[in-house]
Parts: sequence; C-alpha cells; structure tokens
Amino acid sequence: MSDTAAAGPGLWDRDPQRYWTGFTEAVVAGGIDSPALVLDSAALEHNVADLLRRAGGVPIRLASKSLRVRSVIADLVARPGFAGVLAYDLDEARWLATRSGITDVLMGYPTVRTTALANLLADEIATSRVTLLVDSTEHLDAIDAVTGAQARPSVRVAIDIDASLRLFGGRVHMGVRRSPVHDREGALALARHIVDRPGFDLVGVMSYEAQVAGVGDDVPGKAMKNHAVGAMQRLSMTEIRRRRGRIVAALHQIASLEIVNAGGTGSLEQTARDSSVTDIAAGSGVFGGHLFDTYHHFRPAPALAFGLDVVRIPAPGYVTCAGGGWIASGPPAADRLPRPVWPADLRYVGTEAAGEVQTPLHGPGTAGLSIGDRVWFRHTKSGEVCERSPQVVKIARDADGTARVEEAVPTYRGEGKCFL
Repeated sequence: MSDTAAAGPGLWDRDPQRYWTGFTEAVVAGGIDSPALVLDSAALEHNVADLLRRAGGVPIRLASKSLRVRSVIADLVARPGFAGVLAYDLDEARWLATRSGITDVLMGYPTVRTTALANLLADEIATSRVTLLVDSTEHLDAIDAVTGAQARPSVRVAIDIDASLRLFGGRVHMGVRRSPVHDREGALALARHIVDRPGFDLVGVMSYEAQVAGVGDDVPGKAMKNHAVGAMQRLSMTEIRRRRGRIVAALHQIASLEIVNAGGTGSLEQTARDSSVTDIAAGSGVFGGHLFDTYHHFRPAPALAFGLDVVRIPAPGYVTCAGGGWIASGPPAADRLPRPVWPADLRYVGTEAAGEVQTPLHGPGTAGLSIGDRVWFRHTKSGEVCERSPQVVKIARDADGTARVEEAVPTYRGEGKCFL
C-alpha cells in the first residue's frame, strides 16, 4: 500500500492526535533537532490533488514564493496539470531555469536591479526561458539601459494587468496596488509600444485578483463580514472575467500571447471559468498554511508545520518554547502569527505572542508538557516560514499511521540562496 493511501486523506481531521504525534515520533526517531520544519507527504499529495481538481483542467503555475523548496517545485512542475513557475525574484527565476531545467518561468513582479538583469541578458538559455513582467515603458528602459537591444537576445515580456475591483469612478479600490494598467486602452498602448520596440517579444499577460484569491469568506464569528466579502468576490470575478477577456482578445490582434496567467490558491474555481486564461497561479495551497482555514469552498490539509522545544515552565499552566516568531507578511494582525496546534488548547500570552527567540504559551494544552517536549505550529503563509529553516523534513506514514522520516530536502535558504 502506498504511503498516501496508507495515511488516507483526512487523518489530520479524523485523528488529529495521531496525526500530530506522528510528527513528533518521526523527528525524534530521526534525530531531528528543533526547530524542525516537517512536511507530511500524504497531506502534500492530498493538497496537490485537490488543487488540480479545483482548477478543473486549467494548468497550474506554481507560485515559488509560497514554496521556496526547489526539489518540491521541480517535482510538481514535471507532473501533469502543472505548467511552469511564477517566480518572485529575477535571480531566482534564472536559477530555476538553469539549475532545474524549468523551461517556463514567468516573473510575478517587475524588476529594475541592474546586476540581476545583466546576468539574465548574458545567459541565452535563461533569456529564452524567463519572461519578465512589465507595466510601464520605464521597465523596458531599465532593461535597455543595462544592455541595448543590439547586444542581447530578444527579451520575453508579459504585461501585468491590474485585477482590482474599482467602483464609483475609482474612489473605491478593492484589491492590491500593483499595476497601473487597468483598462483595455492602457493595455493596448503599452502592448503597441512593446511590439514596436526592438529587442522585446510580447508573449503574455498576468493579472492577480487578490481580493478573491487572498481573502477568506468564512471567518469564524464574522457572519456579516463573510456575507459582504462573498458578495464583493462574486461581483469582482464577474467584472474581471469580462474586462480581462476584452483585453486579451485585443492583445491577440497585435501579438501571439503564449501566457495568460491569473488567480491564486483561493480563486482556482472562479478563475478557471475565464476562457481567456491559460494557467492559474497557486502555491500556498500546496503546503496548506492556516491562512486558508477561513475559506468556505475548500480547506487544505495542514501538510507543513514546525516543531519547537519546550525550554521553560515559568509557572503552572505556562510553557515557553525556543523561537517561534516566524511571522507572515501582510497587515499586522493575529492571523499573521503561527498557530500552535498540538497539543491542542494552547494560546499565546497577549503581552508577548510569538517571540524572536522565545514564545510563551498557556492554556489547558500545557498539562503534561515537560521541558524537552515538542509543540507544533502551523505557519500562516508557506514561503516565509521556509526562509527560517535550511531544510524541510519529509515524513511518510505506514498503514497504521506511524510516521517516519523519508528524507530531508534543502529550502532555498539551505541551498545558500536569499533572493528577496
């Protein structure tokens, strides 16, 4: 019986104690010290299968910033249903294209860093595999300032289309602040400039509907807010499908687009309904951070977690762990903190929360904990937690759920990389 079949989907729900104590058993038996960043292979495969199901046949482009483990990225990109990588840094994109043989790497953000651009433009293999993202002619100027069109290969570029929802003449903006290119006219103007400019090939479009993909609509105790978020997301997806479709149709008249990327883990089903889209970005859903526990239509398995040692018992009902301040980006709030999940019923101390070098916890879950025991935490977003560890320990499970260390694989940081 395979490890995935043996563990069975839902062990994390059916028997949380068996699931989480398996993490401890595996790392103790494997001699893995804390902080231990552990990936359950069965839960990973569950999440991958669920992402593919939700995408409904539209290929998934892996958002590397949410993974930052090269072996996992390379493995998934090679599987049916996946198409290339959405990279977050140009040096990273070139590294993936040349070291891992990934032939389709789309930049998710523009760059103007001269050294990174010079290295890319001097590498014909990387230049043929990496697509730069632009949203203004200044981005093209920055490339030409490094190496002129006559002295380099033609550069593949894609236009970043703003996917935010704008209401009341732009006075209400729902979404992230990314590209200034919002409408058909703006996209066409930039596209014509690219097509007419020597040394550039317009090959794609990207747009990220963050107000749908990155906002939960099933937050406990927030019924009215959830209803409002759901209504906003339905309106937003109707609007962006129409607008993006018109933009892409117009661009096809002046360039042969290979890539129309959109969406994210939280919007797979909705984005898949857009017939103009060629692939959908997803990354965090692979490891299943707790940020996605607040979505109504899906719930990833908690595949990745990190374990910390209990190093103090400062008072009855309290324990203190070494480390813990692995905080996610975004608006400072409780949902950016790691979540203690095992033992159950552990809570942060309000005056300290997750600390840089120590994290005190209290609550019923402290009963029975001793110095040297492990406490398991779920991350909010995957990429940032992988920046804090040189390796991810992959565990497999036997038919009875017993976990064992399968292998330890390096993160980007473990390979000596610190991109951004």
